[in-house]
Amino acid sequence: MQEHGKDHGRRGHGQGAGDGISVSFEFFPPKSDKMEAALWKAIRRLAPLGPSFVSVTYGAGGSTRARTHATLARILRETDLVPAAHLTCVSATREEVDAVIRAYGEIGVRHIVALRGDPQGGPGTPYEPTPGGYVNAADLVAGIRAIGGFEISVAAYPEGHPESPSLAADIDNLKAKIDAGADRAITQFFFDNDQFYRFMDRVLAAGITVPVTPGIIPIHNFAQVATFARRCGTTVPKSLAEKFEGLEDDPKTARFVAATIAAEQVMALREQGIRQFHFYTLNRADLVYAICHLLGLRPSQPGAMAEPAPSKPAAEARAQGGGS
Repeated sequence: MQEHGKDHGRRGHGQGAGDGISVSFEFFPPKSDKMEAALWKAIRRLAPLGPSFVSVTYGAGGSTRARTHATLARILRETDLVPAAHLTCVSATREEVDAVIRAYGEIGVRHIVALRGDPQGGPGTPYEPTPGGYVNAADLVAGIRAIGGFEISVAAYPEGHPESPSLAADIDNLKAKIDAGADRAITQFFFDNDQFYRFMDRVLAAGITVPVTPGIIPIHNFAQVATFARRCGTTVPKSLAEKFEGLEDDPKTARFVAATIAAEQVMALREQGIRQFHFYTLNRADLVYAICHLLGLRPSQPGAMAEPAPSKPAAEARAQGGGS
């Protein structure tokens, strides 16, 4: 895998497991001061584990562009973490997207998660490329690679993208993104490890050799995660749903159940030789931290960065994030 930029020297401040376990975390940009405080509480809880990178999502149609930029800038300013910026093709011309890419580079971001993005009409509506914009994720990857200086991750779908006509077509699309210059793929979350193993068989058969990192989502709220799963075509096994029955008004027990489920999933993947994991944190740290502990990760300085930094006023954060 090609490495870009000095920021990769910022890695490795945690004490990883002896068998080469590495993790990365996904966050979303906050919409309010209260949400910003929650985000930074999560970041500072997880940072001492030494993730290989942390990614920040990009709202539909670039709707969170300024907040994504501001969050990335603050991560670079206040932590030793390596940030990765999500970027989509939707609702922007090539020139506009290229300007965002260069703006990321100017603040020190050296890793982009390149995504097509949801249709402008929302999930379930037909996707149409933005006039004058990048056509799809593979086209976006090629554009980022042409600008240069970035490590590039792309999305992969163990059960197939909801809009893909077949699993084979979905693998072809993934290969197109890799051939365009992507360095790695990160999967959509899944709950059935056998789906991931079968997917990896198809990936290898297609000659795709870049790292493919499984995406894991701890279930903080079953109803919410089940809704996410329906939108992205992820199967929620009946046995999984049954484990949360009757716990709608018992969040404490639900957290114990969620921790057990996620721990069993990642430990089973680890037994099959998986050493890289990407966690969809939903800006919450406790379950992710516990799972990482079970994987053998330890903070380099126990207790370090445990308290969140004072939240800046939203207006100041927006000003630092630049225009939309």
